[in-house]
Parts: sequence; structure tokens; C-alpha cells
Amino acid sequence: MNKDRFSFELLGQDTSGARLGKFYTPHGEVDTPIFMPVGTAAAMKAMTMEQLKATGAQIMLSNAYHLNIQPGSAMIEKFGGLHSFMGWNGPILTDSGGFQVFSLPGRKVDDQGVSFRHEKNSNLIRLTPEDSIRIQNELGADIIMAFDECVEYPTTYEYAKQSLDRTLNWAKRCKDAHKKKEQALFGISQGAVFKDLRKEGIQALTDLDFPGYALGGLSVGEGIDNMKKVLDFSTPWLPDNKPRYVMGIGLPDDILEAVERGVDMMDCVIPTKYARSGTLFTNWGKIRISNREFKTDKFPVDTSCDCYTCTNFTRAYIHHLFAANEILGATLTSIHNVQFFLNLTKQIRTAIKNRCFLKYKAEFLELYHRKDKKKGPSSKPGKYKKR
Repeated sequence: MNKDRFSFELLGQDTSGARLGKFYTPHGEVDTPIFMPVGTAAAMKAMTMEQLKATGAQIMLSNAYHLNIQPGSAMIEKFGGLHSFMGWNGPILTDSGGFQVFSLPGRKVDDQGVSFRHEKNSNLIRLTPEDSIRIQNELGADIIMAFDECVEYPTTYEYAKQSLDRTLNWAKRCKDAHKKKEQALFGISQGAVFKDLRKEGIQALTDLDFPGYALGGLSVGEGIDNMKKVLDFSTPWLPDNKPRYVMGIGLPDDILEAVERGVDMMDCVIPTKYARSGTLFTNWGKIRISNREFKTDKFPVDTSCDCYTCTNFTRAYIHHLFAANEILGATLTSIHNVQFFLNLTKQIRTAIKNRCFLKYKAEFLELYHRKDKKKGPSSKPGKYKKR
């Protein structure tokens, strides 16, 4: 196995369709299925890189659009690329910026690229597939993404078809522009919720022979039922020997449904975004730590969690941090939420290895959606210990 270039190894498959694998990059190995934390602007919100590493994170994301706006990809390249610039020595994936650009108001799309206004100074900016690849080559991530058009939901069949044709043309242009072969360029499938368009797009992308494939346009308000429907008919058309990535999903239900349908990679800002508002994920569902019921609660956030937050602090203390508007509150909740999602995918990998994924999924969801979420188990506070 050449560890200086990207490669993927399928290690096993559960009877449900869930896959166990591993991919190799110049900056390390990643076990799949994997949840990838997002540090959009080369930083995890409220967390240091050392804290991120301690959660068990194997790979993280940054965003080409935001980093090109500030501080600029050319400057980051001068500092040795993203790994050196941000102090993270593990694998990095950069999004092309397609999702971010197409969420901007007043954008103008044509077959050559997209024009939009700078979010802060309103200067006109032009971004083409070639620009996106140049920016990502300069950033130096291990995995980079093709520039695509992410359409809104709902959309018409006619526009979805027009957008798909444009995205496929851009995918070819991205591959032609890609110069750093140590970086793996993934293609992105579009086609909204239309089966024939998804099939057409995936077949065209596989003909281009990318080292990995993403399913885009599945976190734009279509809902979990539509997501499952698209995955049901899309993943069988993808090659078994390449990783499959669903972009932008980050709720436990979504992750489990995607894994069951053969997805290997997922990412989302949800863990840190929710954490900063005091919403915490536990095996007994979400809790809002700022609620009065936690003011004198002696339990950790989750008695079954071994993260830094849960092994050292009570819910009462974290409630106090939010009540006092202390920055540490966002840090401790972010550490917990990120590790919760990484623990989830670690448990999923174990279940797939033991060929009992559906049993694990059913048991997890039954507990996660239980009505009594206040205390978790009625036992002692588990691994909590005073410092």
C-alpha cells in the first residue's frame, strides 16, 4: 500500500450493506465509516488542535471558499500549507466552496463559473472550477473536492438537469486542472432527488475515475426520507473499491441511515454549532445544559462518555459556565459533542466488524429517542471524578 498517495481498502461488509474500510493519505490513515469534524476557517470553534486530537479525530475539514477570502490560499501555501499553518498533522479534506457560494444571495451562475459579492466589502468575485482547484492545490489538503453546483430543495426537474450537466462539465475541468497528484480529488454527484439524473451523473463521474465520490445536495432541506430514498438508489451505482462520502449530514439518525446504505464518510458543523448554544448530545438524546434542571445536577453530561468534559466536570458546573457567559463553557461542550460523534462511528465500526449493525442501530435509536433524557442511567455518576 503506497501511503504517499491516497488509496482505499474495503475490509468488510455487514449483511445490512454497512461497510468497514480504511483509507490512506500522506498524513495518516482513517478508519471508515468516519465522522469528520469541520474547522471551516482552519480552526475548530472553541477547540485547539490538541483538544481535537484527544477526542480521537482522525481527519478534519476546512473550506476553500472561506480560506481564500481570509487569509488567502497563496499566503497559506507560503506557510507550508494548511497542515503547517493550523498545526494539525493529520489528514485534511477541503470542500471546494460550492455549497457556500451557492448559498450566497445575488449569485450569478453560468457554464463557466459563478459570480458573487464579497460578504464583507461587496467586491465582485468570480470563481471557476479551475480557480477552486488552484486554491485547493495551494491549501495542500489530502482530499480535495470538485467544484459543483448545489441546487436548493425543492427544485424543478428541468433545473436539476441543467445543473447536473454543468456540474459534470465542471468535474472534468477540475480533473484537467488538478496538478498535485498527492492530493486525492473526489467527484461530487448531483441530480437532486431524481433517480434518472442521479444515475446519469454517477455513471459520468465513474467514467472519469475519481479516487472517491461524494453525494452532494443531501443537506439542503430535503429531509431524512428523501435522503434515504436517494441513497437507496445511488450507492449501488458507485464502485465498491472507492470511498463514498455524504456531504453535510451530522445528526445521529442521518449517520446511521447513511451507513446502512453503504456510506463511508460524513461531515457537519452540528457538533460545535450546537455546543456553543449549550445543546449536548448524549446516548439518551439531546439536552440543553442551560435549563434550570441542571443547575444542581451532580452527573456528568453522559455517564457512558469518557471525554475530557465528562470525566472531569458535572452538568451543574457546565450550567454555571453558560449562566456566567464563560468561554470555557463552549470549549467543554464542543469537546464532548465532537467526541460523541467520533465514539458513535467507532461503535458503528465495531458493530459492522461483528456483523450486527442493524441490532446496534435499533438499540442505539431506542435509547437515544427515549422520553426520559434528564439523568440517563439511574446508577452512580459513572466515570466522573473530582479533580
